[in-house]
Amino acid sequence: MEDKTMLPMISRRTFSPFLSDLFDDDFFPVMNRRNGSMPAVNIKESEKNYTLELAVPGMDKKDLKIDINEDVIVISSESKTENEEEKNGYKRKEFSYSSFCRSFYIPENVNKEKIAASYKDGILTVELPKQEEEKNKISRQVKIS
Repeated sequence: MEDKTMLPMISRRTFSPFLSDLFDDDFFPVMNRRNGSMPAVNIKESEKNYTLELAVPGMDKKDLKIDINEDVIVISSESKTENEEEKNGYKRKEFSYSSFCRSFYIPENVNKEKIAASYKDGILTVELPKQEEEKNKISRQVKIS
């Protein structure tokens, strides 16, 4: 089986050149991908584990979701807010919606049963511990009869 490195799976939509230039322009900052519609992620590897750190400031822990599907970990969020105010005969209603979804391959040497996550100060940290190598490997020579 091929060895997969933990890399983000990226899917991009393509637009015609005219629309691509239009949506890349800062005239439409809400639609501009560079403004953070997708959380930034750090991927670290140590001897004992891999660590994913996603910058999701202002999100509530209950809105974050982590799913493991075979060799892929999917981190997503969906948030909706509504605000309605009635004052001096006027009614104002505002709402917002935000969501993201990031997927990563899980390396073969990760113990999927022990994956854990924590959320503090706007950073979601996901720990993917590596499986312990067999410490009692037996090395010997076999005589041929």
